[in-house]
Amino acid sequence: MHTTGTGERETLPQVILAAVDTGEYDMESSLLELTELVKTDGGEVIATLIQKRESPDRAACLGSGRLEELKTLCENMGADRVVFDLELTPTQQKNLEDALPCEVMDRTMLILDIFAGRARSAEGRMQVELAQLQYLLPRLAGQGAAMDRLGGGLRARGAGETKLESDRRHIRRRIQSVREQLAEVERSREGRRARRKKDGVPTVAIVGYTNAGKSTLLNKLTDAGVLAEDKLFATLDPTVRGLKLPDGREALLIDTVGFLRRLPHHLVQAFRSTLEEAVEADVILNLCDASSPEAEEHLAVTRELLAELGTRDQPVLTVLNKCDKTLALLDSRGEKAIRISAKTGAGLPDLLSAVAAALPPDRRLVHLLLPFSVGGLT
Repeated sequence: MHTTGTGERETLPQVILAAVDTGEYDMESSLLELTELVKTDGGEVIATLIQKRESPDRAACLGSGRLEELKTLCENMGADRVVFDLELTPTQQKNLEDALPCEVMDRTMLILDIFAGRARSAEGRMQVELAQLQYLLPRLAGQGAAMDRLGGGLRARGAGETKLESDRRHIRRRIQSVREQLAEVERSREGRRARRKKDGVPTVAIVGYTNAGKSTLLNKLTDAGVLAEDKLFATLDPTVRGLKLPDGREALLIDTVGFLRRLPHHLVQAFRSTLEEAVEADVILNLCDASSPEAEEHLAVTRELLAELGTRDQPVLTVLNKCDKTLALLDSRGEKAIRISAKTGAGLPDLLSAVAAALPPDRRLVHLLLPFSVGGLT
């Protein structure tokens, strides 16, 4: 419950989480993360239903008995929505919508919903729309309530095969159009990167798991004034600010979108151009919330996604943030980690010194012996 501007109490959407535990990943951690995603999307989790199976049921994800139990749970608790902790197939989505008395979403759709509400720049909105369209295209036949949540001015309203094919053609054309627009944006971005390299301006990218404190660190180091909330995906659009290093050099510090375990493939692809800002940086800061019990896994997720994006051999500094909250020491795979608190400023001088040391030197002292014949060069 929260209070509106008129003083009236507004009830948050009541959400039930549903999951199939196949043993492939830590179900408890995944559901805790899904709960935070629901909270970020403005909902409230009121119950959780888990079924252990070797694999999700092809027709409805859950077995028939468990599905009936979920239906009763929705009716008794007055649920507005059920969110599944996996990506549903089009068939599963349609069958679940037919069987349950409330809206059905999956993990991917929930993340897309959050991204759609938080993208601010034109590029960010186009990237979200592209991911939504790619997700929507194979699901047009379902035409359930979940499709109404997707943006870009597209709604699956059809009532027949002709309308369905028309919608598909329209979406394919829109996907092509958005890709062309994003390609133009990427050409402009590549031009800016080329100019920075030509001017010799080094770049430092902050990457890491969502809610690790990247925007807070950017604000502390550069007075950027970027929104920093204790919510997942508070930042979607990259922010670039000037950074003064201890050796007197100027660098550009880049804040990027947060990573997430099992991040939908559509989003990795759609945000590739934005994330390439990190891939092309001279130094990468892998920022991690050291107070999280999942800190080691968060570091690993970021490493895996950076590898998927094609990072080169540039140095990656492991930075453990929120150390004012914990005394625990992380293994961090034997790496020398830098411990900081972006909130209090503790450890930031050490971080800046490490960044300066990791950057390639722009000046080098050399001794030259020049013959008199080329004395004019001096």
